Amino acid sequence: MDMESDCRAKIKVIGRVQGVGYRYSTLLMAKNLKLTGYVKNLPDESVYIEAQGSPDSVGNLVEWCKTGPPRAIVESVEYSFHPVMDFKNFQIR
Repeated sequence: MDMESDCRAKIKVIGRVQGVGYRYSTLLMAKNLKLTGYVKNLPDESVYIEAQGSPDSVGNLVEWCKTGPPRAIVESVEYSFHPVMDFKNFQIR
């Protein structure tokens, strides 16, 4: 993997996204896209994701987040790009 071309996004998903399998679905999607990072629930009932990998794969995950798994109701997705980190895999935190 060429670390120079990788990018990392911080993503916050707002809506009915807890208790609907959002984190697990994100984990499967991230593994499918060969991304590293993590996903976790936040106290404000949003879901927070840090995803790192090829720009195309990160972009695909951001687009997927706008819909999420079938039972999710996504109101908005906020994201920004940051310097890459040393993530080994993708996990639920």
